[in-house]
Amino acid sequence: MKKNIVEISYTENNFSAHVPALPGCVSIGQTPAEIKANIKEAITIHIAGMQEDGDPLPASFKGRYELAYKFDTQSLLNYYKGVFNAPALAKLTGINEKQIHHYASGHRKPRPEMAKKFETALHELGRELIAVEL
Repeated sequence: MKKNIVEISYTENNFSAHVPALPGCVSIGQTPAEIKANIKEAITIHIAGMQEDGDPLPASFKGRYELAYKFDTQSLLNYYKGVFNAPALAKLTGINEKQIHHYASGHRKPRPEMAKKFETALHELGRELIAVEL
């Protein structure tokens, strides 16, 4: 199955998403569930429009495909704010809680190595959780 990237960002009150492989395919939503549903619908409509107009579809959208969501640090922190609070993220990442709040609010943007710390910590947590059996 072909993977397509959906880039998600966060503004003051909403998430926005766009699909780089489908220029012009964008959507917004107020919640994580809403943005995912909205961008899936936007992709369906966009592809139908391309087919109607006789425009070539990107190869990655022919047949079955999956979506992979790419976040910047601010959108990731806001997307999962109901799951992770700043103290928990500080413990996972080693990043100061105050800095985490600055990143989530958009007052500061993390340097690439700090963003990588978030990514690494969440991937490690994911691997640990996958290994859990009850």
